[in-house]
Amino acid sequence: MTVSYAMPGAHRGPASTAPSGRETSDSASQAVALEVNGIEVIYNHVILVLKGVSLRVPEGGIVAILGGNGAGKTTTLRAISNLLESERGQVTKGHIDYRGERVENLNPSELVRRGVVQVMEGRHCFAHLTIEENLLTGAYTRRDRGAIAASLDKVYSYFPHLKARRSTQAAYTSGGEQQMCAIGRALMCNPSLVLLDEPSMGLAPQLVEEVFGIVRELNARERTTFLLAEQNTSMALRYADHGYIMESGRVVMEGTAQELANNEDVKEFYLGVGGSERRSFRDIKSYRRRKRWLA
Repeated sequence: MTVSYAMPGAHRGPASTAPSGRETSDSASQAVALEVNGIEVIYNHVILVLKGVSLRVPEGGIVAILGGNGAGKTTTLRAISNLLESERGQVTKGHIDYRGERVENLNPSELVRRGVVQVMEGRHCFAHLTIEENLLTGAYTRRDRGAIAASLDKVYSYFPHLKARRSTQAAYTSGGEQQMCAIGRALMCNPSLVLLDEPSMGLAPQLVEEVFGIVRELNARERTTFLLAEQNTSMALRYADHGYIMESGRVVMEGTAQELANNEDVKEFYLGVGGSERRSFRDIKSYRRRKRWLA
């Protein structure tokens, strides 16, 4: 097993076999959709949030960014999608490549036109619009009405719940339906890469399974590439090919999903299993300081 305890700025491309049984190619032979190279992000010209984050997402892959609140997962996605400016944040070091081109300074709408779209944490559906109207807002960069109609039909084929609720205002739908609407709205852009932020947040376990199952289906059938940020480590590692664990604005570990799921540190601190003796919170903090990934 070759889990990498990463030093800041280090990365290793996805490889091996995911727990789902899907074969994934070695990074040397697999095209890279997205490459984040040693980026630092500062908010309000003062607060350093990301400290040399690097990661790779292969074409047609599912990659997970894992970690607790405040680890830097959402900031990483916002840096990729160029949505930092609205929160007075900026990339001050490093660069981001999408299909071989630098994109860290592109306008967010231009990134959408190139096929990169983010599904925000908390869904952010337009409450006063119907489900179908919400979906159609995702096609604002497109002009071909026939293609838009075809995309809408495709979204409804993946999310039959939405088709049944197409005329209902989003405010009167469930959290699961709103999450499906948010993902469906992103698909209306006809994306190649979807950045998915905390898709399990606030959902019942059965709905989480359904949402992740649809992500896998979209990946398999449409070859849509996914980079998802998720606190539900167990669920994410079941569906992803590769994972990066973040703490305090740094990537501290990476590996295939199977490697991470089998790693003793990940089991103890992120999956809630392992560890033969009880520790106080102070003991845990001391133990964490001794961990190899913080060496």
